[in-house]
Amino acid sequence: MAKRDYYEVLGVQKNSSKDDIKKAYRKLAIQYHPDKNPGNKEAEDKFKEATEAYEILSDDQKKSAYDQFGFAGVEGMNSGGHDWSAFRGFEDIFGGGDFGSIFDTIFGGGFSGGRSGRSGGPHSGANLRYDIEIPFKDAVFGTKVEIQYSRNETCRSCNGSGAAAGSEKKVCPTCRGSGQVRHSQGFFSVATTCHTCGGEGYIIEQPCKECGGSGTQKKRQKIMVTIPPGMEDGRRVSIPRQGDAGPNGGPPGDLYVFIRVKAHEYFERQGLDLYCAAPISITQAALGADIHVSTLDGKTIKARIPAGIQGGKMIRIRNEGVPSGTRRGDLYIKLIVKIPEKLSKRGRELLEELSSIEGENSSPRPIALSDLAE
Repeated sequence: MAKRDYYEVLGVQKNSSKDDIKKAYRKLAIQYHPDKNPGNKEAEDKFKEATEAYEILSDDQKKSAYDQFGFAGVEGMNSGGHDWSAFRGFEDIFGGGDFGSIFDTIFGGGFSGGRSGRSGGPHSGANLRYDIEIPFKDAVFGTKVEIQYSRNETCRSCNGSGAAAGSEKKVCPTCRGSGQVRHSQGFFSVATTCHTCGGEGYIIEQPCKECGGSGTQKKRQKIMVTIPPGMEDGRRVSIPRQGDAGPNGGPPGDLYVFIRVKAHEYFERQGLDLYCAAPISITQAALGADIHVSTLDGKTIKARIPAGIQGGKMIRIRNEGVPSGTRRGDLYIKLIVKIPEKLSKRGRELLEELSSIEGENSSPRPIALSDLAE
């Protein structure tokens, strides 16, 4: 099923206040909560959809990124898509208490009260986001950029277990390894995070000294990122398994490198086509000429100016635009006719002679603006 716009999901406008967003989500959360709709897969999906929308739109940073770049702007801001167990929207909506942990039950371990999928075993690590700005030329033709960032790596001393050498994890006596303690509250059956083990399902009595029991250590890392040709502003490059290491020895998440492209002094881009401007003289415009133009990749190419061309018109040079696979766009050159500000005596005489021969229209009729469009 295709993702729906988050504002559409909650039924709010972009300029809606946080209170309006919260009220809209509260209404949907109550309506579609799985405990009110047992066995109803459609209600469960709608509940998850509304919760995901609220997670983004209730957070100023995530909302801003979503408003600018859509779903691509927020994909790297959460853990492996959406870490529902870390989201405390229910606490905000319903006033905290046991409702906060309901996401562990719904999204982590099903609805039966069995062992949570989050506790005990390995889990994927968090995805990370890195933003870089590259020159216009590098975005068009591709490049390689070295970046340095911090990520959680699996602790080598304990191999991600969190327990000191020679010791073992013990099953939590409170939750008996489930990571949750279930309570009944009205028609809700709420599974709260076990306070003894913090939802892990086990207790580490002798934590690893290197990582303090977390199983991971923060490290600085350098990697080379390949930017493919034709990269557009706001797009991203995905680098698998270069995010945070997963808890309990789980696989690492991914790294998303978001690209910002610097403006160029002379060239602009539209799709696969490049645009620039070149000055020509009035005699070149009137008589036609061959001019030599520097392209973005540093070549010098010859372009033919047809006689009688008007200022502001464009000429096209094929296959000198943005590369994309086996294709390449075109280069469009806008011609700017430069009128001399000062004339020599002889130059003035020649122009006056030309004016006399060709005649001048001292009462020109207006030209439709549509006739000026390229």
